[in-house]
Parts: sequence; C-alpha cells; structure tokens
Amino acid sequence: MLRILALVIAGVLSWGGAAAAADNYPAHPVRWLVGYPAGGTTDILARLMGQWLSERLHQQFIVENKPGAGNNIATDAVAKATPDGYTLLLVNPANGINTTLYEKLPFNFITDIAPVAGITRVPNVMEINPQVPAKTVAEFIAYVKANPDKVHMASSGSGTSVHLSGELFKSMTGIQMTHVPYKGAAPALTDLMGNQVQVMFDNLPSSIEHIRAGNLRALAVTTDVRSPALPGVPTVAETVPGYEASAWFGMGAPHGTPREVIDILNREINAALKDPKMVAKLADLGGTPMIGTPDDFGKVIKSETEKWAKVVKFSGAKVE
Repeated sequence: MLRILALVIAGVLSWGGAAAAADNYPAHPVRWLVGYPAGGTTDILARLMGQWLSERLHQQFIVENKPGAGNNIATDAVAKATPDGYTLLLVNPANGINTTLYEKLPFNFITDIAPVAGITRVPNVMEINPQVPAKTVAEFIAYVKANPDKVHMASSGSGTSVHLSGELFKSMTGIQMTHVPYKGAAPALTDLMGNQVQVMFDNLPSSIEHIRAGNLRALAVTTDVRSPALPGVPTVAETVPGYEASAWFGMGAPHGTPREVIDILNREINAALKDPKMVAKLADLGGTPMIGTPDDFGKVIKSETEKWAKVVKFSGAKVE
C-alpha cells in the first residue's frame, strides 16, 4: 500500500514539475535544427518562423543548420535529444521519404519525432538553366531524349522531395537523366545557374527569386494546379497527365516532449499562420499555411510518408 502511495505521489510531483516547466517555457534559448545548409527552403522557413517565435515567446529560437545524410543527421540529433522542448526539428518531405529510401536508420521518424505543427505546403518547380534549348515541358522531354547523356538533374540531396519529384518525372516520361545530389538547395542552385547541371525540381521558396531575376527558366510547377506565385507557369500535369508532387514543412520535437510545451509552440505557430504579414510572406514564396493541431500535422506526416513510399518503390530511387 505504501509503495502504491509513493508511486502516486511521484506521479503527481512529476506532472507538477512538467506543468511548471511548461508554465515557464521557454526559460532559455531554443535550438531549431535544419537538416540542410543555409539558403534553402527549410532554412528560409525556419528563420522566418523562428523570428516570430522569438518575438512572441521572448527567447531566442536559434536556427542551427546541421546538414548531411539526406537530412538524417539533424533528425537523429533531435530524436536523441532531451524531450524538453529546447531542441526542435524542421520537419520536411525528406523525413517521410527516407523512411522507405534508407534500409537502416538509427531512429524511427514516425515514433521518435512528435508532430508539433505544420507550417506551409509549397509546390516544387521544374526549372532549367536558360542555356538549355527548351521553353516547355514537351520541348525539354524531346531534348533529353535526343541528348540522353548531356542532361544532369540536380537535387538538394538524395531522398528529398526535390530528388523524388525528378525521379517521378523520369519514370512517367521514360527519359534518362543523371541525378546529381548536393548538400542542400543553395549549392545545387549555384551549379544550375552555372550550367554544371541542367535541371532541378526545387522547392519554390528557394528558387523563386532566381526565376524572377531570369537566372533560371521555370518550365512547370509540380502541383496539380498552377501556383499564384507563378501564374503564367503551367503544371507538369498539363503535359504529363497524373503527375503531382508538393513539399510540406513543419515543426517536430523529440518523442516524450510534454504536451503542454507542444501546445504552446502549436498555438504560436498557428497565430503566425493567421497573421496577414506572415501569410503574405509565405504567399510570396509560393506557400500556403498549414494551420492545425499537432494531431492534424501527424496525419499529414503519415499520409505523405505512405505516398512517398509508393513513389520510391515505383521510381526505383536509391541512395547514392
């Protein structure tokens, strides 16, 4: 009886400690890990939302770029971090894709990372170096078929939605392109603009200014409807029926993070996604807000993981 009473008291004290921690959260700076170098879409979104959270919660949300292994190094670091809300993950499509793409991972993304909140969903954009003699998707397909050894397809890393969007395109059109993975979008875009590689299916936020400046030529967006950010650019599906891909981004935390802390973060992110200035910034990047509960974001993660598993198997994509 005394043992049971002791366990009950310990539970109450533990809950009280967690509640107190949540009441004071955040009491010191928070690390937000991004699995890619600075300059890419994940980095842009984390810094945009991190600034909002810093101002709202009166503590610094420090974006820490931890690239490598197709986003897996950052994910592993968060999965193994103390579940107190002070180490967070910028969740992105690679997390869902890698579940199938990699045979062995040192973590289980679905069980080791708790969903906190969605941030935005964006199209990918099929873009080429302007020196490539193609103005449309159909012309590009014809060019690749006529020059199978000359076209290199860049990506921000093996297993990213950028990579898999290109693999899906290859599978559905029957063309051959050499995949060249980079450690993030920024170095890939540099080589694309230098014509070291010829095509990329990049997340729109990291490419849109290069497209607007004329440094890259957008042939199509990968969503099933045109993007308001690039209204004159058609969809891939207008040429390749049935083609669809998009990228989604949000925040995750180590499994076991107190629900009270997750709810604080979710509440503030949702507040940002209702703010007209934030909505306008996301729209300018080609994104639409993903307002919802942690459970809503968890459902997105589950459905997207299942979807990309089919794409990985269908395309035969492999880690290089």
